[in-house]
Amino acid sequence: MPFAMSTPASTPAPTISFDDFLKVDIRLGRIVSAEAFPEARKPAYRLMIDLGPEIGVKKSSAQITRHYTLEDLPGRLVLCVVNFPPRQIGPVRSEVLTLGVPDEDGEVVLLSPTRDAPLGGRMF
Repeated sequence: MPFAMSTPASTPAPTISFDDFLKVDIRLGRIVSAEAFPEARKPAYRLMIDLGPEIGVKKSSAQITRHYTLEDLPGRLVLCVVNFPPRQIGPVRSEVLTLGVPDEDGEVVLLSPTRDAPLGGRMF
């Protein structure tokens, strides 16, 4: 994932207010394409994610090579933070943070809804 976490995944983050939670804009997207990203320091893919008509298609870099192949990803629904500032990851300007959780080995497992929903829908 392109953004470093300040708290280890096993340690609960400090309590925040509901208003703080509402500041994080998490939207539903569909991966439209995935490419190898050999320039990344850790194995990663470059993703193009359609976040609906209001947000459009955005770029992301994701360290998800352990559990997903390039062929697995197009069409997959994912959740993304869309209101972080873009971040330069090598030659790629990552525009959204694709969300995942670590498995028992610390490898990323993507977060996805269990049913189809409109692209760009905001998580609440």
